[in-house]
Amino acid sequence: MPRAALPNGIEIEYDTFGSDEDPALLLVMGFTAQMISWDEEFCRRLADGGRYVIRFDNRDSGLSTTLDGVEVDLGQVMTAAMTDQPLPEVPYTLSDMAADAVGLLDHLGVERAHVVGASMGGMIAQTVAIEHPTRVASLISVMSMTGELEYGQATPEAMTVLVTPPPPDRDGVVASAAGSAVWSSRRWFDLARAQDSYGRSYDRRFYPEGAPRQLAAIYASGPRTDTLPTITAPTLVIHGLDDTLITPGGGERTAELVPGASLLMVADMGHDLPVPLWPLLTGAILGFTATALDAAAGRAGDESAMVAGVD
Repeated sequence: MPRAALPNGIEIEYDTFGSDEDPALLLVMGFTAQMISWDEEFCRRLADGGRYVIRFDNRDSGLSTTLDGVEVDLGQVMTAAMTDQPLPEVPYTLSDMAADAVGLLDHLGVERAHVVGASMGGMIAQTVAIEHPTRVASLISVMSMTGELEYGQATPEAMTVLVTPPPPDRDGVVASAAGSAVWSSRRWFDLARAQDSYGRSYDRRFYPEGAPRQLAAIYASGPRTDTLPTITAPTLVIHGLDDTLITPGGGERTAELVPGASLLMVADMGHDLPVPLWPLLTGAILGFTATALDAAAGRAGDESAMVAGVD
């Protein structure tokens, strides 16, 4: 797969689907997850719908740059964030990860993209829309949250599974896939598929060291209460009603804060992208981005008419 060397020294592993002449759709994955968590068939469905689909590994995951040996006191960061105390220095924040995403667009020569983010990827996507508004054609925030501790917090059972260190060996990692049932779609959870996914991720790159740094980035970035209302990109928020890792309030609050945001609450969906829901999810993404494209074309037409009138 290709690799983009960014000016900030980070190298980003990525791949693409479809024609680069189609509107770009940037997929941003979540906490510790590699880009292959955006399943190839899911990506191809989007590409077949006329989108130039880009997926990539965030820093500290997969085959992108990892900050080997860089330590962070996660407990201190979390305590400071939860008690509104001064935050200790962290290796990077969500703003840095958003800059990585924009750097990838620069590398690919993409001026504006529809940005779709899942979980932590949704937080990164929101940050791209906040800090780099001219690069975002539309924002789709999936199973994510605003950074406010009052909304979308995980159930104790889901948080326990999330922060439990993974086993060091492949067999143990594959067996641990059963634990993801706690946040997955109850109706659609497929243990064999989950085990296969965990195994493929282990084989591609097993890197648990990145987890505390990514989690520190989330907590150190703080809430986006004051900045989400500044988003001007058309926004769709998608959230599963069965999500226990980022509970539905996280999505509802996101839609509340972003002006004009649409909210799609999905029955029988947890904190995952189950195959039976792909038609609904890809249809929502394609439909919303098409509407955003039409709206942009309409605005451009209005501006042309205004200029013509002045002339």
